Amino acid sequence: MDVKYSRHYLSKLEDVFAESDYILRFEKGNFKSGYCLIHDTKVVVINKFYSLEGKINCLIEILRSVQLNTEHFSEKNLKLFNEIRAES
Repeated sequence: MDVKYSRHYLSKLEDVFAESDYILRFEKGNFKSGYCLIHDTKVVVINKFYSLEGKINCLIEILRSVQLNTEHFSEKNLKLFNEIRAES
């Protein structure tokens, strides 16, 4: 999969989370990995001061590690999600 480090690609990744059970938030934080994943409440917090490339890499890493219910995904988001998961 070819990752494009652009605002548009970040927006696509945010759309995948918008259709999932997880809530995506960008906030300041002191995260060693750039993000914090709270499984019990299904919240993902990304450090808002992280670079664009860092935010995209964090979201991809999270999408590869969590189980999402893809039942309600649109066709384009399901395709993107499957591409990301295929690389892991």
